[in-house]
Amino acid sequence: MPPVNGASINNLGWNADGGKRSVFSDFKGKVLVLDFYATWCEPCRRSIPHLIGLQNEYADQGLEVIGLNVGGPDDTPKVPAFAKEFGIQYTLAVPDDELATFLLGENDAIPQTFVFDRQGQLAERLIGFGPNAADRIDSAVEAALKTPAP
Repeated sequence: MPPVNGASINNLGWNADGGKRSVFSDFKGKVLVLDFYATWCEPCRRSIPHLIGLQNEYADQGLEVIGLNVGGPDDTPKVPAFAKEFGIQYTLAVPDDELATFLLGENDAIPQTFVFDRQGQLAERLIGFGPNAADRIDSAVEAALKTPAP
């Protein structure tokens, strides 16, 4: 993965349902979790309840979870039913090709979860959702929440 720093990722972003456009720099001062997933991906499906729990627990402290669908054009229409099935309340969107390439460039396995601290610095990157993934995500989020806002 290329070095992730504020200058190189700031203007990369995603489009949410309803056409709302967001870019990475919109979230400075917040802890941002970007989760690349597809509705058909079984490890992705296993990770969703944990991400929902994190959003519910830490939203009032400045955590934002964004689910970024990389399942392809045939998967995008399945997202509303997927969100309803899991009770997802956090933002679901489609990443710009540039953002997906930047973060997933050398390894496009999913799920991939990126935790960024309040200053926009990468705190953790997880590929897959194995036995220790939830603990690693929790530790990264808790540490990132302690970082001062810029």
